[in-house]
Amino acid sequence: MRLSRALVPAAVLGTALLGAAVHAGAASAEPDGRSRYTFGVIGDVPYGADQIAAFPRWIQQINADPDVRSVVHLGDIKNGSSVCSDSYFDLIRSDFDTFEDPLVYTPGDNEWTDCHRANNGAYNPLERLDRVRDVFFDRPGRSLGRHPLALEAQAGFPENVVYHRAEVTFAAVNVPGSDNGLQPWTGLGYSAPTPEQSAAVADRTAADIALVHRAFAEARDRGDRGVVIMQQADMFDPTYVPTWGDIGAFQPWVQAIIDESSHFDGPVYLLDGDSHVYNADKPLASGSPWLTTYGVHGAADNLTRVTVDGSSNNKDWLKMTVNKPGAASLLTWTRVPYSG
Repeated sequence: MRLSRALVPAAVLGTALLGAAVHAGAASAEPDGRSRYTFGVIGDVPYGADQIAAFPRWIQQINADPDVRSVVHLGDIKNGSSVCSDSYFDLIRSDFDTFEDPLVYTPGDNEWTDCHRANNGAYNPLERLDRVRDVFFDRPGRSLGRHPLALEAQAGFPENVVYHRAEVTFAAVNVPGSDNGLQPWTGLGYSAPTPEQSAAVADRTAADIALVHRAFAEARDRGDRGVVIMQQADMFDPTYVPTWGDIGAFQPWVQAIIDESSHFDGPVYLLDGDSHVYNADKPLASGSPWLTTYGVHGAADNLTRVTVDGSSNNKDWLKMTVNKPGAASLLTWTRVPYSG
């Protein structure tokens, strides 16, 4: 393990959250703080022509569920071997606009980090991230969907948001796969991260950490019962043994999650996609080998990680419910098969 490659976050300007939330439609009104609250979670979808064709039907299935009050997309709106074109982004935005409930989306590596690949169009990934922001985050302070939700968006990083429902704080954060965006842009002829790339990763990581600090501070101030962190990258993929070049850039983010979770009295949930196979575990609990792998200190025994199905395994969506006080678990969930 080469810990010398651990990323040290740079100082980042403009990471203050926007103080004035934009309210739009009835969905922006917070429900009774102690009521049940159900939301859908999807990720790594649509992948390929068949899923692109089916995606509108799947959206309508989620829309038809009377329990669902909002939806989260955990990133990767395309597969890793297709072109990251403007027209494709516009297509998915048009699909997203058909969600009846508020949709909170956090970007994945396939729509920007990995777009340097020749079969993706050999784009500069940072230019693609700018385009993703233009298309999907054109209204900072509001979610997507026909009945938008008021959000607290981070200045300079509009995809990073905080919101509150049913005495739970939610935070969506731009943490993609491909070593948090630090893997070399080989499709552009580079064998190591460029200075521009490294600086962008450092600045974004610092912004992510600032946002998670803010989210937990708000949760404590509000007396919220739990915190839910939502991102694309699976930093604890159980299906393979990673090298430091696969995961090293996640280290400061993992440490920040441990620091905040271990000082929070309620349960913490980390929702991710990326590895495409449903999983629920406690990767940062005391004794976990991931603590040694990342070279971090402390532990987060109160954190549960949930990975959604995706890619060719994307045959269901996750229906999650925030339960009323007194329930055995703050969050419970079930995998709902797509009907067609």
